[in-house]
Amino acid sequence: MGVDAHRWSTFPGERTLVVAARTVTSTVRVLETLPSLLRGDHRVTVVFTYDSTSAFNAGVLELLHDAGCRVMPWEQLESITPDLILSASENIEVPEGDCPVLVLPHGVGFQKFVPDSRSPGERLSGAVADSLLETGRAWLAVSHPAQEEQLLAAHPKAAGRTLLVGDPCFDELVGSRPRRDAYREALGVAEHQRLVMVSSTWGPTSLLGHLPDLLPRLLAQLPCDEYRVGAIIHPNVWSAHGAWQIRTLYSAALDAGLLLMPAVHAWRPALVAADVLVGDHGSVTLYGASSGMPLLLAAFGGDAVPGTAVHALAAVAPRLDPRGDLLRQVDDVVCGHTTQRYARVAEQAFAEPGHALARLRAVLYRLLKLPEPASLPPSALMLPVADPPVSPVASWQVTTVVAEEGGEVSVSLSRFPAAVCGFDEARPVPPGSFTHLACTTEERDRRLAESASVLVRSRRAATPVEALRWIRETLAELPGSLLAASAVRQGVCLVGLRDGRVVEAAATGPAGGPGLLAAVVYACLRAGHPLDSSRVMLRVGGVRDEDVVLRLRPALPAG
Repeated sequence: MGVDAHRWSTFPGERTLVVAARTVTSTVRVLETLPSLLRGDHRVTVVFTYDSTSAFNAGVLELLHDAGCRVMPWEQLESITPDLILSASENIEVPEGDCPVLVLPHGVGFQKFVPDSRSPGERLSGAVADSLLETGRAWLAVSHPAQEEQLLAAHPKAAGRTLLVGDPCFDELVGSRPRRDAYREALGVAEHQRLVMVSSTWGPTSLLGHLPDLLPRLLAQLPCDEYRVGAIIHPNVWSAHGAWQIRTLYSAALDAGLLLMPAVHAWRPALVAADVLVGDHGSVTLYGASSGMPLLLAAFGGDAVPGTAVHALAAVAPRLDPRGDLLRQVDDVVCGHTTQRYARVAEQAFAEPGHALARLRAVLYRLLKLPEPASLPPSALMLPVADPPVSPVASWQVTTVVAEEGGEVSVSLSRFPAAVCGFDEARPVPPGSFTHLACTTEERDRRLAESASVLVRSRRAATPVEALRWIRETLAELPGSLLAASAVRQGVCLVGLRDGRVVEAAATGPAGGPGLLAAVVYACLRAGHPLDSSRVMLRVGGVRDEDVVLRLRPALPAG
């Protein structure tokens, strides 16, 4: 970018578009939207510039560089003459000039009061400063006519400066539903599991600001074979506190299998994949409910703007009792939900869904004073499948109940991650049940492994001989354990007991993981049920029933 830039350029650009980046949240919105608008058009040269004055500026440059953007120093913006400045941050201070400034929303409308960086007071999030409106250069994209009315009431100088385009992000979320199974598979969520997604905006009134221990408490009360728990945390939290701080605060939850979504991009397919959303007054909550998802409102701050769609949502959404039975509340809200429950709320937030990108492209080219490309107007593409967050669980508290009826023996089983066992105060223990600690070889906390009754090998043994050798060595190394189990093939594992006996446990269905099969053997051993030539029905959460066949194998050889 400069007076002689044409000497070094390859593409014959006719117009220059400058993208002003200020926060991760606003930068992501532009990066997710702009490629569809400019697809294949060599007439428009795009350059990015970075305004570092935000309190949430951490991570912006890394995001731009990772995306392959060329970033111009902010100071250079004063010496060039772009044809359009585009941003999803209302706080940019553009230099004097004649080019228009198009401001996209980085959430849903103007729904939150936030601290004003220019004064000790508050301001309406998403609304540009009056000083920019006075220049006549600013244009504000909105997703619903009600947002224009709200903006004019707060900023009369915005009259005639709004453009109704819809919401490209909402269109993508709705249009990506056919790919939901792929998103769930990428997250490691099984078909029979419910994915509970927790969403938090930023600040002291947010879900995490109000209930910082909700994530580990959910993980402690939802059986992990039947439920997965994920978290979508606002990028401003990541930017202000850093990934190290967040991961340290929620280390127990991560050890318990929390699916912590990265700060950018991945939250969208994760939201589509979810079965139920636990949220607050942030935009993600409104996106999820408006797309038809069951919702439990766990927090709702006074910084939410009255009269907005999110306030309408708060009036009809059920509230989460954070100290009540979380499992029952999740199940109740799913069972009692209909996909049209929040349809009227969605109508207050998103006008003419499905056409946002086409409308936005028309606006962009009108401001650039170029005819639109001859290609068809863009439509929302299905979201890409995100890389899965790695969060294997290595230890569990396992509760089993053995019952016999009509000569048939059943073992009902629930597992809860041991890393969050201190947050399980509301979880009842069934009468007549057995509870034990089980650890895999991936468990890094030596104290847990030394206290475990059941030890499970994470990797399948190549041969039964290898499995038996591992069992013998493990029981010798950890004398506090009662049994050790190793898978030998799909659905079959060998379980070695402290007294030298070896039980082969074989499942007739898909629930053949060695941890589940070892729990069946443990329960039968505690209940005094025969371990040889017997068939036991395994019930996991009351939704999966399958048979497990037990038979004794030759005893472990002496060490």
